[in-house]
Amino acid sequence: MAVTEAEVIEVLRPVEDPELHRSIVDLGMYRGFSLDGGHADVSIALTVAGCPLRSEIQRRVTDAMLTLDGVAAVTLDFTVMTDAERAELRAKLHGDPAATAGSGPAHGHAEGRAIPFAEPGNATRTLLIASGKGGVGKSSVTANLAIALAARGHSTAVVDADVWGFSIPRMLGVDRAPVVIDDMIVPPEVHGVRCISMGFFAQEDQPVIWRGPMLHKALEQFLTDVFWDDPDFLLVDLPPGTGDISLSLAQFLPRAEAYVVTTPNPAAQRVAQRSAFMFSKVNITVRGVIENMSWFTGDDGKRYPLFGSGGGAELARTLDVEMIGQVPMTIPLREGSDHGRPIMAVDPGSEASTVFAAMADWIEAHGPTKRTHPELKIV
Repeated sequence: MAVTEAEVIEVLRPVEDPELHRSIVDLGMYRGFSLDGGHADVSIALTVAGCPLRSEIQRRVTDAMLTLDGVAAVTLDFTVMTDAERAELRAKLHGDPAATAGSGPAHGHAEGRAIPFAEPGNATRTLLIASGKGGVGKSSVTANLAIALAARGHSTAVVDADVWGFSIPRMLGVDRAPVVIDDMIVPPEVHGVRCISMGFFAQEDQPVIWRGPMLHKALEQFLTDVFWDDPDFLLVDLPPGTGDISLSLAQFLPRAEAYVVTTPNPAAQRVAQRSAFMFSKVNITVRGVIENMSWFTGDDGKRYPLFGSGGGAELARTLDVEMIGQVPMTIPLREGSDHGRPIMAVDPGSEASTVFAAMADWIEAHGPTKRTHPELKIV
């Protein structure tokens, strides 16, 4: 039975590039086909040489082609887009990198492309996940909360802004680097979560010794040069404390909402309080408190508060916000963070996962309060 070009395009149009989430036909990746005795030879142009998801593209195209009457076998002939084609694709998806929409903090950017999450009308909810000190499990909370939001059908992304202590790629289990298409960075995705991190650009044993201006520029690039594709939620894993990075992100993301992670002990709570007060100084609303390491459940079923109790509730009272969750200490949660098997992905019914799921429900139900943002002045 003869197969027409129109029929091939019809069955391939729903096939999406697994990284760009667009039809391979609309992206210009499909280049034609031939048919010889039931054997279809399909030409596909990859966006870059060495595409890490080439086998997934091959599977998707093959499965689609085999639905056509008259096609019994499929072979893919892979080519690679030219530099000019990549530039055209980047412009189509991400715009002109030299375009500007004003200048200064009020516009959410310093130079070059505007930060989309700061633009009026942008629908992405940006969640700044903060802590006053290190070691409270903030990054683990960020990774698992992102997966919980993605599990509810939300398009979700994470910026690992802890440039000195980057850990999000390891915690999520990311096994490949970002793809770069004509200076547009396409973030890897795992468990429905896309992420970018300094960990993709520095070795784990390599210190990042940068001063404020370099950090400021790197964070701006994370927000502007990455193809985020308008996620429903963008979680930002902040470094501990109230330094340059937190201030830069408050400048870049004036529409963000903050969540402060603490442990139950009073000393951690008091340090976290200083971080929360910093947000009030830069016109970012703290929406909730997350208490981590709240207890350990023994084999006897009893909860043991190894780090004391009450810190999260006290911080929430001080800030006049809700404590949206208390995350227990569990060995699978710790092991999952260490080995790239986040508990929310591998065991969504676990004790800790049910808390992350409940927090995702709370965040989903409590949208941001509309407010105006005067121009932020940071010295």
